[in-house]
Amino acid sequence: MTKDSIMSDTYQAIANSPVGKALFGAINLPIPVILERWQPGQASFVSGRVLVGAATGSTGVDTIFNTLKGAPEAKLAVLANTASATELQKKAGKLGIDADNYTATREDETKFKALVFDATGISNTEELKALWDFFHPVIKKLDKCARVVVIGRTPEKQSGATRVAQRALEGFTRSVGKEIKKGATVQLVYVDEGAEKQLASPLHFFLSPKSAYVSAQIVRVTEAGFDAKKFDWNQPLAGKKALVTGGSRGIGAAIAEVLARDGATVTVLDIPPMADDLNKVAEQIGGDTLELDITADDAPEKITAKAKEIGGYDVVVHNAGVTRDKMLGNMPEKFWDMVLNINISSQLRINEKLLAEGGMGEGGRIISISSIAGIAGNLGQTNYGCSKAAVIGMIDAFKDEYAEKGITINAVAPGFIETQMTAAIPFTIREAGRRMNAMNQGGQPVDVAETIAFFASPASQGLTGNVVRVCGQMLLGA
Repeated sequence: MTKDSIMSDTYQAIANSPVGKALFGAINLPIPVILERWQPGQASFVSGRVLVGAATGSTGVDTIFNTLKGAPEAKLAVLANTASATELQKKAGKLGIDADNYTATREDETKFKALVFDATGISNTEELKALWDFFHPVIKKLDKCARVVVIGRTPEKQSGATRVAQRALEGFTRSVGKEIKKGATVQLVYVDEGAEKQLASPLHFFLSPKSAYVSAQIVRVTEAGFDAKKFDWNQPLAGKKALVTGGSRGIGAAIAEVLARDGATVTVLDIPPMADDLNKVAEQIGGDTLELDITADDAPEKITAKAKEIGGYDVVVHNAGVTRDKMLGNMPEKFWDMVLNINISSQLRINEKLLAEGGMGEGGRIISISSIAGIAGNLGQTNYGCSKAAVIGMIDAFKDEYAEKGITINAVAPGFIETQMTAAIPFTIREAGRRMNAMNQGGQPVDVAETIAFFASPASQGLTGNVVRVCGQMLLGA
């Protein structure tokens, strides 16, 4: 990571020292867990014991097991005292997977790195009891920085009692996220009927350290032509060309670095005054630069010309953005205009030009940066919150149109991320921002970057129209 992409959290450092743990524990202050993040050379996307469960009649188990076969350091088990245990063992055996039968007891000290539950078979509220049957005996047996993933059926495409029961999974997973602590996360993946094979990408991401600061989120998976058997998960973006706007520092630089790590050739774009920083990022990742103000009248044309020059972009990340904070009654017109123009209007113009003139082809990925402010609002940020909510509106408005062209469009909404910008926030406000989430800490730019890379992957062809918050399950508006 670039030097300025990691900001320190003094409270967390003190709290995790031997003296700090004793003192903070004695006076009941939170001790933020040092989160496990992906490390170079990591061989297995999840390492440790993984317990798999399913409601009767669920259909995602084959993909769950096949995906976990690609994690050599995962030790699989099924919960013996549940109705589906025998069927799960049979499925594992047919796939050549060794899965232990596990019986939970209070005395047992087994720790699990992940719990994966397939709830696609739940068709009424009485069958929600399957959640209690699986999680109740083992939820206290989670290891540090563990992962919980629940697979459900897309509620909007169900009817009657099934729709009611599947919608209930959102309240369940979000509540679990506030209980499990220890740096653990929980996610809900809704999958359309017939799209179960597309679960491989969200399972890879949500079970791995790459999703360290993503919790209590929901993604929807649709049918697509992706085949996990022919995919290199270690270099998912090999041969792809990506554009990252606002790429000279902070989150933008982290995004460029992670996309390059995953195999992409990256163009980093920023305004001419940021040229020195932009060149440093490009040199570090072996990419190139585009010095440009994205609000200029000719910006879409210049970006499209660059795209054509290199054969078209496979990934476009709209990261460039600004804040100009004032209470609405004191806000100058120029602050409103600048923020809306940079944060949303420029994106619409660039997308339109790229797609109209062949700057992005079939299988392309558009990922935009929204914000928790666009979901929950924020004091003194009516312009910023408006622009970031509009980004979410853009995702929803164009997902179907772009899907017809084989292009996905998704958004990532960061919460409190440790950057130079947040380091400048007054101390008390900064500390409140860091602690007001289930993980009691801020995220790092790499956490946003990893989520961008998840959506950018060819394996995520079945994911479009999603907004994932990278906020550690912020306690307000999340």
